[in-house]
Amino acid sequence: MAAPLDPVIAQIIPLLPLRDPTTMTPQSARDSLRALAAARAAVPPPPVDTVQDIKVKGGAGPLDARLYRIGSDPAPTVVFFHGGGWVAGDLETHDRQARNLAIETGAVVVSVDYRRPPETRFPGAFEDAFAAARDIFNRVAEFGGDAKRLGVAGDSAGGNLAAATAIACRDAGIKLAAQLLVYPVTDVAGHYADARENARFPSRAENADGYFLSRAVMEWFCGHYLADPGHGADWRVSPLRAASLAGLAPAIVATASFDPLRDEGAAYARALEAAGVRVKHHEGPGLIHGYFGLGDASDVARAEAQRARADFKALLARGI
Repeated sequence: MAAPLDPVIAQIIPLLPLRDPTTMTPQSARDSLRALAAARAAVPPPPVDTVQDIKVKGGAGPLDARLYRIGSDPAPTVVFFHGGGWVAGDLETHDRQARNLAIETGAVVVSVDYRRPPETRFPGAFEDAFAAARDIFNRVAEFGGDAKRLGVAGDSAGGNLAAATAIACRDAGIKLAAQLLVYPVTDVAGHYADARENARFPSRAENADGYFLSRAVMEWFCGHYLADPGHGADWRVSPLRAASLAGLAPAIVATASFDPLRDEGAAYARALEAAGVRVKHHEGPGLIHGYFGLGDASDVARAEAQRARADFKALLARGI
């Protein structure tokens, strides 16, 4: 029997932003996520030894990034991509997630502020993500210092970018030790508006509305990121449609049971496994999209996120 919705999460949902695509604009989406992060300013962020704003290479020029580090010993290096439907989200909205990732894995975490739509459409965010990852890995001595323990991670749209970047790294001969894909977007063909494509993933109907992220909001995000309907079949935005997933880095895939993206995330985990990739899938029982950012309020969310990060840490420790 499926776990019921966490009652603490149920109380939080009405307070969360990004729920009305009929009135939402790119700027209002960004402002609301920033406001949500600012509302927790009185709660001290998880402490790390080093927080440093830096620049990394992007697809069309330098990008802002932020480095988080615990201690000074050689460590894994993880490139982190924030969520927010490609449109919203930034270094500030995901500061606590990046800190927790550094603390719980011991890795040097570099959070990348990629270009966002509608100002920069697909494949801009992907090109930035891959260029930043390649730059950081080429300069690994400046970061964690261990070329055998490199990883990518991200949540939601950031999980999408991490998954696509892992494929691009494989194709470029860059060896990754691990990837952490948190409720990732993996197949946007049909832009969440096509009934036949949506039917492939029952969670798009089961969790279409009422659990924070809605199917309609995903359609809104796609409409801003993808200028051409045909782009949805491109593996750089739909990694589930890549010609081959063989040879990719071992993966931790975290989904949430009350999330419209649940089934495409689970499908990606199965596809990776079928391609011979080592995978561990955390199903997020009782949780919603975005639960990695709700650990301060929900014990269930915090414990599930910690389990996923612990498994990611173990993969990084093994190296390549």
